Amino acid sequence: MPPADVETASSGLPQGSCYRIQVLVVGRHKRWRDEVSAQVRMLGYQVTACDRGVDAMAVLALGLPVDVLVVDTALQGGLCCAQLAVEARALRPALRIILASDPVDAMGPEASARVPDALLVPRDQLQNGMVATTMREALASRAA
Repeated sequence: MPPADVETASSGLPQGSCYRIQVLVVGRHKRWRDEVSAQVRMLGYQVTACDRGVDAMAVLALGLPVDVLVVDTALQGGLCCAQLAVEARALRPALRIILASDPVDAMGPEASARVPDALLVPRDQLQNGMVATTMREALASRAA
């Protein structure tokens, strides 16, 4: 089994406040993670990226600050996308969750019922510069 691909990047961000929005990006494809992470960083947010659901849960379980969880629905393994969303919500009830999916992908009815406020966004939208709009929507609904 290859080592997990987990990266944290905070260098290069404008300094100023002691707290920034923290985004956890989880997806099995490195290119997708890198594209989404780069767009999130351009917004001035800090990013932690993981390639496996268990690594993302470790970040959450350790108590590291995370405001928004962005998960690619193509995530597979013992802790796939829908299960990760459910487990993350159980651990952190106020966590904003964005699921990047293809139109044919969908969360199961159990996951949809347990995480009804998760934003479902077409995967290609997040790759084509729609991260800013999606993040604003997620953060606005957090405050509501």
